[in-house]
Amino acid sequence: MHFADTKRLTHQGAKTMVDAAVAKARVAGIAISCAVVDGGGHLIAFERMDGGRFHTLHSATTKAVCAASNKRVTSAKGAVGQDLDTNHALGLALAAGPERWTAMEGGAPVIVGADCIGGIGVSGGDWATDERIAREAVEAIGASWK
Repeated sequence: MHFADTKRLTHQGAKTMVDAAVAKARVAGIAISCAVVDGGGHLIAFERMDGGRFHTLHSATTKAVCAASNKRVTSAKGAVGQDLDTNHALGLALAAGPERWTAMEGGAPVIVGADCIGGIGVSGGDWATDERIAREAVEAIGASWK
């Protein structure tokens, strides 16, 4: 076989996820940045809420790219799910290149059927809140993060 039918994340789907994440952040009383990328890690949609710290722009984008690349939520685990100590996590981030890999929670893949069609990254709250908002934003479009 020389080609395959694939699904792709639309701008509307990305925007719906961003809107869902921002709404959840407002309820939580925090200001976030939210990035959504396609399956290749290219930015589709981004928003930084009023009061969102400027460094969260880069954290959210990196979380989204990492989640799409690894096809799982971001965490301090390696490419095949092994636990990483701090030195290995930093080494992996350096080896992957700028804005490509992070051990910080808050990134989730966007999975439809068997295809990972993108990723979302949320940054601005504590790690558990960022992760929860990212997962719920993926679910807002009927996709899975598992």
